[in-house]
Amino acid sequence: MRVLVIGGGGREHALAWRLALCPSVEDVSVAPGNPGMGQVARCRSVPLADRARLTALAGHERADLVVVGPEEPLCAGLADHLRSEGLAVLGPSAAAARIEGSKAWAMDLCHRHGLPAPRSQVCATPDEALEVAAAWPLPAVVKADGLAAGKGVVVAAERAEVVEAARALSARGPVVFEEFLEGREVSAFALCDGRTARFYGVARDHKRLLSGDLGPMTGGMGAYTPVADVDAPTLAAIRDILERAVAALADEGCPFVGFLFAGLMLTADGPRVLEFNCRFGDPEAQSLLPQIGGDVALEWLAAARGELGDGQTVLRPGASFGVVLAAPGYPVAPQLGVPIAGLGPDGQIPGYEDVLCFHAATRWDGRWQTAGGRVLTVVGRGGDLARARERAYAAVEAVRFPGAQWRPDMGERP
Repeated sequence: MRVLVIGGGGREHALAWRLALCPSVEDVSVAPGNPGMGQVARCRSVPLADRARLTALAGHERADLVVVGPEEPLCAGLADHLRSEGLAVLGPSAAAARIEGSKAWAMDLCHRHGLPAPRSQVCATPDEALEVAAAWPLPAVVKADGLAAGKGVVVAAERAEVVEAARALSARGPVVFEEFLEGREVSAFALCDGRTARFYGVARDHKRLLSGDLGPMTGGMGAYTPVADVDAPTLAAIRDILERAVAALADEGCPFVGFLFAGLMLTADGPRVLEFNCRFGDPEAQSLLPQIGGDVALEWLAAARGELGDGQTVLRPGASFGVVLAAPGYPVAPQLGVPIAGLGPDGQIPGYEDVLCFHAATRWDGRWQTAGGRVLTVVGRGGDLARARERAYAAVEAVRFPGAQWRPDMGERP
């Protein structure tokens, strides 16, 4: 099988790495990719927004399967375009991708189909948003309706913060006010073929930049799996949410094909939906994919064809723990071209057992340098979470660049 992965970040490196391990796969290419993927895939410098060239590339590569990683091209209809050219695509249609592209639509879907979700209100204009901000119960959750790369959420404890968030976010479009939920967050995933949701595991992401869950929201500073507080009854409830969400999308006439991501709050009343994403998470993919067994390429191709069936994904025993190293200045103004020490020419960290290094934003000109905000995800693997965490942090200590930012406190609470 020949596979084309579309995207260029850490998630796509993990997807390409996992596909390259499959006995059924003879070739993996990535567009546009990044230099750190060179050991597992051939990178093709085609922009994500260029549908015509991506389609031509899939034909040139004789791709049996196209896997679309990022949300922006999915919400813009790339999967629809590729399917119209007769390609097998793992990624939802633009209509189904609204589950991430519009927070308002996603919350309305939950309410229409009885999925457990917080009370919410959509404001279409700045004036309406400011009016609601003046009265919404505190603490308040204020979200940008559209795509925001994981940074369009404000949790505000004071009235002035709510008003400021409403003013800033409503200047870009509609905003959603949501009830604040008490509990701990977890990310859950399913592989979907339009009708079936095959459970793909849970992970815990860390979205704040600084230790103690302080500082600005980011796209994610690391993630680990398994999650200790997801017991058997909670896991059953999470599976039910994923399955009902896929059924709801099919009922709405937009069957979901691809990886469905549910961001959930584990409350005293059970898990409740905070958000849905239309793709694998980043950095969750980097921690979850090493735990997925079997020949995933065959499974993903079956999903793309609507033929997933009733089987179960093989989830390997043990744990994975991923730590993101971000550039100085991230998330506001990341510095580019900062030299990175500690990586071998292959982009991996020499001398560390059971450690993987996934590249998100690097470049190579005889030495490794930063090329974006979240630069690397270092993943440790072990028989339990403590061992995986130890290995990840030991390897992080070996990779250094001036001003590197990373969270040393992840996993301290199981």
